[in-house]
Amino acid sequence: MTIPGVSATPTASIIIPTRGRAGYLDVALSSIEHQASAAGAEIIVVEDGEDPETRGVAARHGSRLVSLDARSGANAARNAGITAARSELLVFVDDDIEASSGWLERLLGAARSALDYDAFGGPIRPRLEGRGPRGCGREPPPITNLDLGDDDRDVALVWSANMAIRRAAFERVGAFDETIRGRGEEEEWQRRLTASGGRIRYVGGAAVVHRRAGADARMAALARADYALGHSARRYDVRKHSAPSLAGELRLLAGAVWHTLRRRCGFGPVMIAHALGRLRELAAERTRVSHAGLDFLSGTSGEVSGIRATTRAVLADAVADAETRASLRTWRLGRAAARAPRRQVLVLAVEREDAPNLLPAALAEMRRSRHELTIATTTVDGRGKFENVGRLLDEHPAAGHDWLLLLDDDVRLPRGFLDAFLFLAERFDLRIAQPAHRHRSHAAWAVTRRRIGSVARETGFVEIGPVVAFSAATFETLLPFPPLRFGWGLDHHWSALAARRGWRIGVIDATPVEHGLRKIAASYDRTEAVEEARRFLSGRPYTTREQAQRTLAVHRSWR
Repeated sequence: MTIPGVSATPTASIIIPTRGRAGYLDVALSSIEHQASAAGAEIIVVEDGEDPETRGVAARHGSRLVSLDARSGANAARNAGITAARSELLVFVDDDIEASSGWLERLLGAARSALDYDAFGGPIRPRLEGRGPRGCGREPPPITNLDLGDDDRDVALVWSANMAIRRAAFERVGAFDETIRGRGEEEEWQRRLTASGGRIRYVGGAAVVHRRAGADARMAALARADYALGHSARRYDVRKHSAPSLAGELRLLAGAVWHTLRRRCGFGPVMIAHALGRLRELAAERTRVSHAGLDFLSGTSGEVSGIRATTRAVLADAVADAETRASLRTWRLGRAAARAPRRQVLVLAVEREDAPNLLPAALAEMRRSRHELTIATTTVDGRGKFENVGRLLDEHPAAGHDWLLLLDDDVRLPRGFLDAFLFLAERFDLRIAQPAHRHRSHAAWAVTRRRIGSVARETGFVEIGPVVAFSAATFETLLPFPPLRFGWGLDHHWSALAARRGWRIGVIDATPVEHGLRKIAASYDRTEAVEEARRFLSGRPYTTREQAQRTLAVHRSWR
């Protein structure tokens, strides 16, 4: 599609996610269209769910249209817009803004002059149109807003209603997290950016107005919206490990009630609705966790048993294997891995001698690797797995190795496993990685099961076994392992530390393993393992059950 005024390589790609709000979109595009044409930028409207009116508005303003098959959320729409965009500068706005005169020119000017910055944003000034509530003057209208004045400055965050990001930043830190809905959608990505050394610039002259019009500007609609926002805000606070206690949430509600009564503020009921949404989400959290303090457990056994479940698993693996063969992925991956640099790899394994195991076969497969391996094993001697792993690390320090790999004794590895696995882990800059589980395999966490068509995924959690690899960049933080007997919960702590440090972690789908030769956790008392984990995680950051199941990015090719 050729758009008048847009060069072959646009100066910017303006991405507007929208869902069934053609009236708002029409105003936004009217304020942007001429600015984009004058600057040689393209406009991409991403339709999150089909809507004929939206399509008509987009066509009338000469915008490209990208449609998602199903409603997937704003971050999914933003990611789809990034894929469709042709420019190196990606500008994101909401569909309910009105851009001020000179908005785009000032954003582009900042991007051209501030080359050391990865992201930019400008003022977002809220406006209620029509017969909406009137505030007391101490609080802005209850819509997303940002106003740090007219001067440019460094900031920690800007908001997605008015935000520009260089494409290179996405290539460095990954896409928006599509599992986040509402509060935190753009913040989580910006936290990853700044953790990686990226910088964000506030551009005082690049302002937009954030609108609510008609019925949407009235009290009932605003309260409903903020009640939902309260839910998502609480969820995001839990994800960041900064959620207030029940007492803290009640203080927030009391403050909103006091402000409403004392100030006679028309925005007060909306603030109360937000606080009630947070409290409702807190109650839902407690309902989801059947026993306080056990939100680090998956809640499922992960075992595949019974004729029906086994048949489904076998068929799923057969389909995935056929897709891999049809794409020649194994052959191409083997060739790419053969050209990768050789690495120093320390492999540690603990073996049970009182039960059948697959460790000899797994180690034989490891030794076929082209990498330089140091393999150390020990047998269970009355100590727990991680007590034995700690002893092995004392005898065989990880220093000087590029990778540390922990291997269970009941896992079946595919041929060519280690070369391909490490190649892909390094290709996607994963600091902690595990191979995916085949469908006919024990896997307590659904996020670890292989996905058809995926080569690798960035996730929020990597589990403790049956195979897990740590890059040398993690050694200073994670080693030595704490003296735990069972190690339950340790993987949740690793994953939380990874998030705080901006490390990518994930699952390699192209090298799936089979786990579960014997009944899992049969050699020790599950209650003791859970209690040890509860004690270990008390006072430490960790990923919860909900956070552990999220996928941040899917990579379908390594090239």
